[in-house]
Amino acid sequence: MVAPSHLLDRPIVRLKPKADARNVRHGFPWVYDADLVTDRRTRSLAPGTLAVLEDNDRNPLALVAVNPLSKLICRVLDADPQARIDRAWFEKRLRRALDLRQRLFATPFYRLVHAEADGLPGIVIDRFGDICVVQPNAAWAEMHIVELTSALVNVTGATSVLKNAAGRTRTLEGLDETSGILTGHAPDGPVAVPMNGATYMADLTSGQKTGLFYDQRPNHAFAAELAAGARVLDVFSHVGGFALAALAGGAASALSVDGSAAALDLAGKGAQASGFADRFSTRQGDAFDVLASLAADGQQYDLVICDPPAFAPRKQALQAGLRAYERVARLAAPLVAEGGFLVLCSCSHAVDLHRFRQASLRGIGRAGRSGQIIHTGYAGPDHPQHPMLAESGYLKSLFLRL
Repeated sequence: MVAPSHLLDRPIVRLKPKADARNVRHGFPWVYDADLVTDRRTRSLAPGTLAVLEDNDRNPLALVAVNPLSKLICRVLDADPQARIDRAWFEKRLRRALDLRQRLFATPFYRLVHAEADGLPGIVIDRFGDICVVQPNAAWAEMHIVELTSALVNVTGATSVLKNAAGRTRTLEGLDETSGILTGHAPDGPVAVPMNGATYMADLTSGQKTGLFYDQRPNHAFAAELAAGARVLDVFSHVGGFALAALAGGAASALSVDGSAAALDLAGKGAQASGFADRFSTRQGDAFDVLASLAADGQQYDLVICDPPAFAPRKQALQAGLRAYERVARLAAPLVAEGGFLVLCSCSHAVDLHRFRQASLRGIGRAGRSGQIIHTGYAGPDHPQHPMLAESGYLKSLFLRL
């Protein structure tokens, strides 16, 4: 149901009688279309419209952004239904996010905004020194991109802000995939990112996601502690991932495997910049095929890492994703030398830690191996978890000694 709000002339959307308003009152940031009255007037709202959410008794609950095209029909922006979403509002939230990162990191290379967990639903911002890359993955963020960009420059002092519009989330929101420059200019080439004693090369304009995955930073560091003198195999390596961190930790050699020639080229440049080129090699190909081929050749490594893309990005893909994780473990386990280490990762929102661990252990067992879990890793603290949103704790990394 839609009616004019008495203060800011905002439309009103209302929860259904059976919907539990306590979820929103307690901080849950989403409302699904099954819980909202979606009459003709609500359905006619433009994606990204700001509205006042009311419970069934017409009590205001929050200010929300509405997208009738999405099953996730409302995103909670502010507990104050009459909040003004302007540059000052963005600046307040960005300053809070920046304060956390500056406490965590000595250099400005991190995830600055992790969507709902930083109070900016659907917005991801990664920082690369003086350059910020924004992913406005919700319609409301796209509508307010000018205010967001202005606030971002004012708070961080960034000289350039790039927009990355790739990804499934924007498609679900009915948004285009046109990336571009919001202010400043794009870098002439890859940006060097110092992390865990290595130098990574990030392609901010045509690379995967924003150009680099900061979320694995603490897991890279833990792997590096296991790597002294080790032969290392890093599968689904992207731009060097675990391999460069392991070399920084004293690995004797590291082989990066990925399907992308462009990513492996950046990995090689990172190894060169880090001074590891003589201990680093790459192999392009399908990860499953390469794992099988290495096993057929009798190869073994002291440390094997598999960090694949999301095999189960949504619930409908859960079972297929679990089978894929089991297959990865089954193919990787024979490549680990006795007493060596296997690291298995999942970034699938739909796969919780318990299911991922079960699938991984099944695969290891079917390979005729056994082991002990020595560590379970998660995303770094610049990827905070929203306490009411299990999906924000998407990354899992199992470290096993076989």
